[in-house]
Amino acid sequence: MDRGNQPLPRTPSMRLDGRRALVTGAGRGLGRACAAALAEAGAHVTLVARTLDQIQALARAIRQAGGSADAVKLDVTDLEAVARMVEAAELFDILVNNAGTNRPAPLIEVTATDFDAVSDINVRAVFFITQAVARRLIAAGRGGSIINMSSQMGHVGAPNRSVYCTTKHAVEGMTKAMAVELGRHSIRVNAICPTFILTPMTAPFFDNQAFRAAALEKIKLGRLGKLEDIMGAVVFLASDASALMTGSALMLDGGWTAE
Repeated sequence: MDRGNQPLPRTPSMRLDGRRALVTGAGRGLGRACAAALAEAGAHVTLVARTLDQIQALARAIRQAGGSADAVKLDVTDLEAVARMVEAAELFDILVNNAGTNRPAPLIEVTATDFDAVSDINVRAVFFITQAVARRLIAAGRGGSIINMSSQMGHVGAPNRSVYCTTKHAVEGMTKAMAVELGRHSIRVNAICPTFILTPMTAPFFDNQAFRAAALEKIKLGRLGKLEDIMGAVVFLASDASALMTGSALMLDGGWTAE
């Protein structure tokens, strides 16, 4: 047998044409970047956030760039509203659980109100919107890709971030458990774990030169993350290029957790 005549293997496509994606917290920052990346790759993107004008503007921008998008005002902590929206929508092949929050404070000053507020968005909402999307995929006999926006703080600890670290460690465990349970349905579940990303929302924090220097000392590549650093990763996890990847954490931390 002449093995030299065998056809070369072909790289799986990172195109998402014909697929539908749901992105939570899509109005700004990481969510906006994820939505733009998925739309550029060919997916129809449903943008979800509490502030309607932001996601409507993003939907228009995506359509003007030749993509496909619609906007839905939704509070992801309202579980009944989440269930109604997912049930009424066309089937989502891709879910990006990006909505999240943080209320930094020293451990001894954390209030129950702050703990519950961060946990409700970062953990409870992620769990139940995933449940709603997975139920529909299973009922339809369809596979899919669920992408949880975690953090490097899901793998380490940090001062003034006891609650945030708690929730992101929970997301990491949730990702693995969901991957184990949903794998037989061809539904993949993975997490993206960014370091500090420079966005309009985080920029004021880095005006504090001491904070900036401390962060850069931990990031081995010597720079803060950019939105573009997230965009390729979310398309990879949503696409057939990552078809054998589930229950994993994709570290985009510039080497923060390498030591």
